[in-house]
Amino acid sequence: MMLKSKAIVALNIAICLCFIFVPQTSAFEIKKVTSTNGINAWLVEDHKNPLITMQFVMRGGSSFDPKNKSGLAYLVSGLLDEGAGDMDSKSFQTFLERNSISLSFSARMDTFSGTVTTLTETKEEAFKSLRLALTVPRFDEGPISRVKSQILASLRASEENPNKIAGRLWWQLAFPNHAYGRSKKGSATSIENITQEDMRQFVQRTFTKDNITISVVGDITPEELSNVLDDVFSDLPGSFLGDGVGEGVIENQGETVIINKEIPQSVVIFGSNGIKRGDPDWYATIILFEILSGGFGSRLTEEIREKRGLTYGVSAYPLPLEKAGIIVGSVSTVNNRVAESIRLIKDIWQKFGEDGPTSEEMQNAKDYINGSFALRFTNSKSIAGVLNAVQRFDLGVDYLKNRSELINSVTLRELKRVANRLFKSNALTFAIVGQPKNVISSMPAPVIE
Repeated sequence: MMLKSKAIVALNIAICLCFIFVPQTSAFEIKKVTSTNGINAWLVEDHKNPLITMQFVMRGGSSFDPKNKSGLAYLVSGLLDEGAGDMDSKSFQTFLERNSISLSFSARMDTFSGTVTTLTETKEEAFKSLRLALTVPRFDEGPISRVKSQILASLRASEENPNKIAGRLWWQLAFPNHAYGRSKKGSATSIENITQEDMRQFVQRTFTKDNITISVVGDITPEELSNVLDDVFSDLPGSFLGDGVGEGVIENQGETVIINKEIPQSVVIFGSNGIKRGDPDWYATIILFEILSGGFGSRLTEEIREKRGLTYGVSAYPLPLEKAGIIVGSVSTVNNRVAESIRLIKDIWQKFGEDGPTSEEMQNAKDYINGSFALRFTNSKSIAGVLNAVQRFDLGVDYLKNRSELINSVTLRELKRVANRLFKSNALTFAIVGQPKNVISSMPAPVIE
């Protein structure tokens, strides 16, 4: 989290990325690489530019945090590049900067990930830095205190941000008794409770060889990568002990809760139960949400923004978490038009569930989804991210080639059935921050953590 040096490294890498030609997905050749010690990775070779990106993903995000120490995964993600092995924070950051290495870590709800991007000529130094960060992080008191202070400052700022408040309110309403209801950044109390030993235990139980997917893109051969995999990951423990996080189902369905805040526009977050990524109806769901909320011309945008000018933007999307499938949406509008906006969302939601889409809407959505898919592959980091997602959800190495057909094979009859399954207006939970006119809370607001 040393911002100046990170910015310099990021700029150097970004300049290199500007000159990268990214092929169409149909031109990808994904190679499965297994090292001598059994570490697996997917590789897309690209020797046109002297650049390599490696990204890994592990189960072990914020939902795995102990209840009284929420924010643990997030704190670890900010400290892994703050010293490792015999290098303290300043030495480690200097090493990265001197070799133009970009190294970062991220904690999400279900996953913990890391990305290293390096020029080919400094690949040995880059992979050494990753190995040290994963296997012998220092967690020195100085960086711990500094990063904790940064998180606490961010938490204080969030207390005045209507969008952050509304988001926290909705998640706590939806999952009051589940880990998904807790903030990934934790609270002031939980952050202070986290010790150096907590962080070391997190690393030991999460960073294991059987709990990792790895994707690599760039100027490296399968033989070279095999050696790198053993060098970087072989010293990790062998077995992941499990998360202990139970399945989640949205509670407080159909409720509306308001937090009063004196602002000219109210922020509204809404949502309901959805489906997970492995559900057979997933591809139908993608199409339905493109029709409902895919931007200009979509049903929500047309009725709420284009026809009535109630907002600059309204959105809704499926979010497939590991322990729950959910749907989340948002809209912001002036206080005296919140009631109208909510009524329209419910009406559109219910009608879409009852009638489904038209055949023209279906075809337009399919064409856009398939045509825009290649835009996800703008650089090596985005390609590696997609490859990791394909691995994580066990979609198969041929998924990128088959995806268009999976979308095209969905019928109008299936779309109508799935729409009826997903879109029930009385199941929508609304969290509102502001002073909306003619909207009443149906239950008291919880204390925002």
